[in-house]
Amino acid sequence: MVGAYKDMKFDKTPYGGFYTQNDIKEVVAYASKKFVTIIPEIEMPGHSQALLAAYPQLGCNPDKIYEVATKWGVSEDVLCPREETFTVMQDILTEVMALFPGQYIHIGGDECPKKQWKESRFCQDLIKKLKLKDEHELQSYFIGRIDKFITSKGKKMLGWDEILEGGLSPNAMVMSWRGTAGGIEAAKLNHDVVMSPNNFFYLDYYQADPKTQPLAIGGNLPLSKCYSFEPDLPELTEAEAKHIVGVQANLWTEYIGTPAYAEYMTFPRALALAEIGWSPKRPKNYVAFSDRVKKHIPVMDALKINYCNVDLK
Repeated sequence: MVGAYKDMKFDKTPYGGFYTQNDIKEVVAYASKKFVTIIPEIEMPGHSQALLAAYPQLGCNPDKIYEVATKWGVSEDVLCPREETFTVMQDILTEVMALFPGQYIHIGGDECPKKQWKESRFCQDLIKKLKLKDEHELQSYFIGRIDKFITSKGKKMLGWDEILEGGLSPNAMVMSWRGTAGGIEAAKLNHDVVMSPNNFFYLDYYQADPKTQPLAIGGNLPLSKCYSFEPDLPELTEAEAKHIVGVQANLWTEYIGTPAYAEYMTFPRALALAEIGWSPKRPKNYVAFSDRVKKHIPVMDALKINYCNVDLK
């Protein structure tokens, strides 16, 4: 895609590829030397159009010709909760778990439209058979099956906050991206949570006036707003707050085609995330924080990091 999403212009150049197992092992080993654990995300039951293009029998309409997507966003083509689907996903997860030695496996679970499930005789019969209330509980059933499998392998399952819809799986850990409500709900249910609210931690959002910045997805997230987030939320009791185990910034790369641009969108906002994650709760003082950030400028310059200096002047 070239330019803004609304323009729907493309350069007509095919792209893609894959990681070999040796590639993955190399990346995991390198990250480990930097004290970083890589967590793989194998998306299901939504965001699976590429999988369905290769294996149409995993969808609700096996006769449908699924196309590989040419634009990003939410697709109505989702996995069907058949036994064959669970077998394939378990096989994929088994291969993935052998390559990533970390404790967590992320299964996505977000942005799964229910239209095809509502129109599927198999899904509707399964809802009746399992005595489920609706398609949201069918998604909970799907996620619960995967949660049980991942747990049986000694791993912990992570999912976006949509996995709360229809009931949360027993061992699930939640990443709250649609604000903080999902994280609060999960913590009250005694589930661990990573806070990643899009209005504070989506680093693909603009960090200054869009007229002065390279093309991005939209939004408005200056350094000051990033820094203002407090994960120790007043809605939670002391015991519930212990389930907020961390914060995460997301740098989605639909518009980010180079390492230099990735650095530009990451720094200095990553410094706000770091201070929030590694500091006790205390009153925020952005002026003092800004002074601390400025002391990092010589370091970033020495490392040749292509940081955004809008808020550092």
